Amino acid sequence: MFLAAYKVGLRLRERTEMEPSRLVNHQIVTALVESPHFAALRRETVGDPYAAAMAVLAQSGALRGMLERAQDAQGRAERAAKALQDADSAATTVAEALQRAAEEADEDGGVPASTAAAVHRAIEAAEATGTAARLAARAAEQGAAAVPGLRTAAHHAAAKAAEAVEEEAVLMRAWGVGPGELERMPYARRARLAERLRAGRLARWAELIGRFRQMADGERARKVESTAGELVGVTLGDDLSRLIPSELANLGLPGLRAVFAARYAAGELMLYDSRGEQPTGRGAVIACVDTSHSMYAAGPGGVTREAWSKACALALLDQARHAGRDFVGILFSAEDRIQVFRFPAGRSAGVERVLDFAETFLGGGTSYQSPLTAARELLEEEFDDAATTRGDIVMITDDECGVTEEWMRGWNEARRALGFRVFGLAVGAPGAAEAGSVLDALCDNLRSIEDLTDVHAAADLFRLI
Repeated sequence: MFLAAYKVGLRLRERTEMEPSRLVNHQIVTALVESPHFAALRRETVGDPYAAAMAVLAQSGALRGMLERAQDAQGRAERAAKALQDADSAATTVAEALQRAAEEADEDGGVPASTAAAVHRAIEAAEATGTAARLAARAAEQGAAAVPGLRTAAHHAAAKAAEAVEEEAVLMRAWGVGPGELERMPYARRARLAERLRAGRLARWAELIGRFRQMADGERARKVESTAGELVGVTLGDDLSRLIPSELANLGLPGLRAVFAARYAAGELMLYDSRGEQPTGRGAVIACVDTSHSMYAAGPGGVTREAWSKACALALLDQARHAGRDFVGILFSAEDRIQVFRFPAGRSAGVERVLDFAETFLGGGTSYQSPLTAARELLEEEFDDAATTRGDIVMITDDECGVTEEWMRGWNEARRALGFRVFGLAVGAPGAAEAGSVLDALCDNLRSIEDLTDVHAAADLFRLI
C-alpha cells in the first residue's frame, strides 16, 4: 500500500502472476487502487514518503477489517499454497524414483519390480497432488474474488486516506509551509509539526488563514506604486510624469526652456493633481494584536475576533517578507502584558516561530500605550541603526481605552520625526472606529470590521502597506 501511494509509475501485477497465498492481498490492493478516490490521494502522496506513510496509517483500520473479513479466503489460499508445495514435492519424488530406476536398469533396460512399483506409486501420488493443487488454487481464486463488502470497504478506506492527506496539505499551505520545505524536513519533525497544526489553538481556522493569505497575494498583484490615480485638478510641483500639455509645449519652445528650468527647480510647474493609493512604506511592518479576553468572542459564522486578527497579522507577515521589510508582531492585553515577536527581513521566519506568535494568547484587559510605545521604540531603533523611516503600524483591537496627554504628545512627535503611518482595525467593535474615539485619534487610516468571515474587508490595507 505504501508503494501504491508513493511510486510514480504504478503498475499492479496481473492475478495470473500471483501465488495463491497472495491472491487475497492482490484483491484488496486492486480494490483500493481502483477506487475513484485513489487518484486524488496519489496527487498528494506520489514521491512524498511522509504523505504515503500517512495514507497507509489512515487506511490501517480498514485494511485490518478487510483482512479479517477475508480470513476464510486467506485460509483457502494458504491451503492452495500447501497443496502446490505438496505437488512440487511429489514431482521431485517422481524425478528421484526415475533416477533410481535409471541407475538400477540392466543392459536391456529392465528394472527391478520393486523399483518400477515405486515409480508407479510416485507418479500416481504426483497426479493426485497435482489435481488437489489445481482444485485448491481454483477455490482460492474464487474465495478471494467473493470476499463480501471488500470493494465498498476499500473505497471508504481510500476516501478516508485522501481526506486525511488533503486536510494536512491544506493545513501546511495555510501556514505557508511549501512543498519544497516539506520535502527537506526530516520525517520526525514533519510529524510533530503536523500534530501541532492539527491540535493548535488556530487549527480550526486554517481555511480562514489560507484565504487571508491568498487575498493578500492577490492585492499585491494589483498594487502599483506611484500610480497616478483619479485626476482631481491641477497643482504645482516638479513631477515631470504629471506635466499638463501647456507645460510640455513650453518645454518644446527654445525661448521658454530657461523659464521652464527655473520653474522646475522651484517646484512651480503645473501638474495634474490626482487622488490615488498612498505610496507603500519602507520601514518595518508592525502588527499590534489585541489578545485580551474579549478577543475570544465569536462573530458571524462562528469566527472569533482572535482568529480573524491573527489571520490578518500572518498575511501582513507575508506582505513584509515579500517587500523585503522587517516584520514585528506585538501581542498585548493589559498594561503589563505584552509579548514581541521579531521576524527580520532576509531570514527564514521558521514555521515553529510563526506558530508561537499565532498561538500565544495573553488574556486580561486592554492597554493601547504599552504596545504602541514598544512599536515606536522599534521604529526609533530602526532609524538609529539604518536611518530607515516610513514604517507601518497596524493596530488590531476590539476595545476602546484611553491614553494620557503626555504620552499622546510624545506619540505625535515620533510620528512627525519618523514618518510612520498607523492603520487601525476595530474588529467586531464599531464604537472603537467612531470619529473622535481614541483609536481614531491614533490612526491615519481606520476601519471597522464587523463581518469576520469576510477577508476582503481589509483588502485595501495590503495595497497600501
